[in-house]
Amino acid sequence: MRASPMNCGPMIEAERFRAKSAPVRVKKARQKNNAEPGSDLVRTDKASGLDVTEDGFLGGQLRLRQLKSGHRAGHDAMLLAAATPARPGDRLADFGAGVGAAGLAVAKRVADVDLVLVEIDATLASLARENAAANAIAAEVIVLDVESAAAAFAAAGLRPDSVDAVLMNPPFNDPARHRISPDKARETAHVATTTTLENWIHAARRLLKPKGMLTLIWRADGIAEVLAALERGFGSLQILPVHADATAPAIRVLIRAVKGGRAPTQIQAALLLNDESGVPNKQVQEVLAGKGALPLAMP
Repeated sequence: MRASPMNCGPMIEAERFRAKSAPVRVKKARQKNNAEPGSDLVRTDKASGLDVTEDGFLGGQLRLRQLKSGHRAGHDAMLLAAATPARPGDRLADFGAGVGAAGLAVAKRVADVDLVLVEIDATLASLARENAAANAIAAEVIVLDVESAAAAFAAAGLRPDSVDAVLMNPPFNDPARHRISPDKARETAHVATTTTLENWIHAARRLLKPKGMLTLIWRADGIAEVLAALERGFGSLQILPVHADATAPAIRVLIRAVKGGRAPTQIQAALLLNDESGVPNKQVQEVLAGKGALPLAMP
């Protein structure tokens, strides 16, 4: 889940998770969303009583349990991970981590990162712990509202100027232009308030070390909002537009920004998900299969 309701107080729960996941009952279900072939199991988690699916990402290298209904990880999370620069030993924070998809995907690509998954929803955070353990990835999972004050972050072990990179997929749907889902969890994950983006970027700026990097994904028609929010404290922007195909306007933008950066903004060549005939782009398919990264991930 990616959102942070405005009137909730700080919620903190930090834990280095290494235990085995809870037992589940398994039944067959139809494949859905962006799950890869073979991702057709629905499991009822005994601890929560909720149905979860087990889905494959990165060509099956990453297996994730996520809720059957509500917000579900898909291509946006994998593209964000593939655009995130990281080196072994870096401390990396994934804001609004949900079940851990993007952060864990980075950890699959770059060994020995010090990964912190920040998520407001305790149920999703629990699944993120299970997913980290199931994929043999060491990750600290913190239940925390991204819009919390600095003191709440510090109490959870996230002090100012303490991480090398932040990645985020904030809720970005405008409630004035999009029909709000009756599913409260889905609404929280997708619908932004007027201050969501600014507050999330402020939290990233506070947490990053000088010259630390923020990578985010946002809807393309809202790029002006992102650029305005990054004006304070960030520079050296790299922008990667994402198009369904060469004939369509961009649907997403991936943006990398450097805390304190002063280099001019650069716009990368567009990433096309499909070619003119509708065939999936080979580069994108390799990225989604865990066989490569996007240009923003390069130094």
